[in-house]
Amino acid sequence: MKTFKLHLIRHGLTQGNLDGVYVGGGLDIPLCQPGIEQLQTLARQYRYPQVPVLFSSPMRRALQTAEILYPEMPERFVLEDLRENVFGPFEGRRVAELVEDEDFKRWMDPASDVVPEGAESGKAFSARTARALGTMLRYLIDNGIGAAVCVTHGGVIMSMLSQLALPRKPYPEWMADNGCGFTVQTSTAMLMRDGLVEVMGVVPPDYRSN
Repeated sequence: MKTFKLHLIRHGLTQGNLDGVYVGGGLDIPLCQPGIEQLQTLARQYRYPQVPVLFSSPMRRALQTAEILYPEMPERFVLEDLRENVFGPFEGRRVAELVEDEDFKRWMDPASDVVPEGAESGKAFSARTARALGTMLRYLIDNGIGAAVCVTHGGVIMSMLSQLALPRKPYPEWMADNGCGFTVQTSTAMLMRDGLVEVMGVVPPDYRSN
């Protein structure tokens, strides 16, 4: 049975990450210099999967990460559905501040239908990320390509895997370090019948978080 692999990689560090700021799809910020240097170090120390196709979020931090880790990638696709969740009025605010914000708490409550103006609902974000995963895997299947890389955002990876990956784990447990991520695998039957993928390991394969 032929299988297809997708290597999901979170973009490198931004200044927002370092400052503890909530950065989503509404802030198109670049990598910071420490983030660039960290990716360069990772690329020297570890062997990233070599594949013929790369998918990327359209946001600068993802595009820069893709260029650093895969400078000679022959085939690249930018998918709007790989953009990070849009946080609306919470964009650019410190996480420490938001945890005390009642509007933020209501928005983050899975049982709540509250969506602040300018923000993306959890339901819409989940549907979009699931659609993106299916789009990439179907492209591999339709073209007989065994593996590809996807450079996107932490929230996107967590959303995809908490919905559609085996083993089943809650959203926070799929958090990836910057420049790292997870390898998922599926078959035509598994994807078409169940809409599921299986997590096979981390990216890069020998990476260990400190």
